[in-house]
Amino acid sequence: MHKEILRSIENIEIYPIISLLIFVLFFLGMFIWVIKVDKGYVDHMRGMPFSDEPKNKRSHENE
Repeated sequence: MHKEILRSIENIEIYPIISLLIFVLFFLGMFIWVIKVDKGYVDHMRGMPFSDEPKNKRSHENE
C-alpha cells in the first residue's frame, strides 16, 4: 500500500537526492569549519568544563 502511494507522487525521486545533498553539504561544512577554526577557541572550549567561571551572569542559578 505504501509503495503504491509513493509511486503515485510525481517527481518523488528528487527527495532522496536533495536529502543526501543536504547531508553531505552539512558534514562538508562542518569538516571545513573544524579545519579552519582558531586553535585558541578550541583550547578555550576544551577548558570550559573544568573552569570555575560562571557561564552566564543572568543565569537562574545566581539569583
